[in-house]
Parts: sequence; C-alpha cells; structure tokens
Amino acid sequence: MKYICRFGICFLFLIFLGCGEKNSLQSYLALGDSYTIGESVSEFERWPVQLVASLAEENVFLNSPEIIAKTGWTTDELQEGINQAPLNYPYDWVSLLIGVNNQYRGKSIKEFENEFYNLLSQAIMFSGNRKERVFVLSIPDWGAMPYALDNDIQKIAEEIDAFNQVIYQLCAKENVRFIDITHLSRKVSDYANWIAKDGLHPSGTQYSKWVLEILPFFLNTKND
Repeated sequence: MKYICRFGICFLFLIFLGCGEKNSLQSYLALGDSYTIGESVSEFERWPVQLVASLAEENVFLNSPEIIAKTGWTTDELQEGINQAPLNYPYDWVSLLIGVNNQYRGKSIKEFENEFYNLLSQAIMFSGNRKERVFVLSIPDWGAMPYALDNDIQKIAEEIDAFNQVIYQLCAKENVRFIDITHLSRKVSDYANWIAKDGLHPSGTQYSKWVLEILPFFLNTKND
C-alpha cells in the first residue's frame, strides 16, 4: 500500500500547488474507457492520476487530468462523450486509449480503424496540433485476466493484437507516440496483485507499471 500513499500525498500536493500557481501547471486531457477512468480502483490509483503524481517527482507539474472516459465505451461512444464535453483546448498533453470494447463486442476492425483515426485526429487538434504532445496506449489483453478463463483466450489475444496493429499503424502515419503496455497486461499470471478485485481490470499496482512505460515520453518531450 506504500505506493498508494505516496501517490496520494503527491496528488494532494498538486492540488495545493494548483490553487496558488494555477497558471504554471500544464493541462492534460485523457481520453478512453474503463482503463482510463480506473474501473475497480480508487481515483488516486487511476493511471493518469498516478502519471501526474510521478511527473511531479520529476519536477514536471501538470494539473489534475481532465478525463473523458467511461467503462464499456467503444470508439463511437467515446466520440459521443467528446461531442458532449465542454472542452477548453488546446491542452498541453493528450492521451488516447480505446478499443477493447470494440474487440469484446465483436465490432468490425475496419469500422474501428475509421473511428479510431477520427479520435486520433481530434486528440491532435486538442493538443493545438502539437503531435509531439499526444500519446496513445495499446489495448491491454483482458484475456489474460481471471474473468476470461471460460473464454478462448488465444482468440482474444490474436484479436487484441490485430486491433493494436491498426492503432500502431495509424500512430506511425500521424507521427504520434505509441506506447505498448499490452505486454504488461499479459504478465498477470506472475503477479496476482496486478489484478483488481473484479478479476477483469488492472489494479493500481499494474497501472503504476504502465506509468513507468509512459514517463520517458514526458521526460524526453517536456522542453519541446
């Protein structure tokens, strides 16, 4: 539980700092689904919140993340959520993680490609067209979780890989950073504490490992 306390304290520090020096903090918009909103974990354990806390330790100070995400959302539902949100862009940083529910519901990968590309284009726009300030996370493999034991986990893995390949190619086309966290999601059999209580979603501990994968992107880009 030590990491939760550390992130919680740092998060409270950011709130205090934001009250006194709001203009000095950078803005961050996180777009996604259950993984971004942190289904089955506390607010402080969400990976965007842990990311902000970890960056503060590196003297990179962001406001609390503005999150547009909901458990169960597909690409078209995220688009609707964005359409209804009062966004104050441009943001200094924008992240995008979406697609697992497209795979879960058996939606067309071609449809996903078109909708994801639209979302990626919007993410770039929300950053003020600074592509170097946008990053995309790969889709985790829910088939590795206990929840999926009665499913065809090989089929799930292959489909997740196919969706991630689409995401990777679109990111490469637009010169946007793609960060692979899928390999971490497939290690849960070795780390029981990486699994949330619902048996389906990552725990705060697993999310902290995601953050370690994301940090270099920020630390190498912060002065651009």
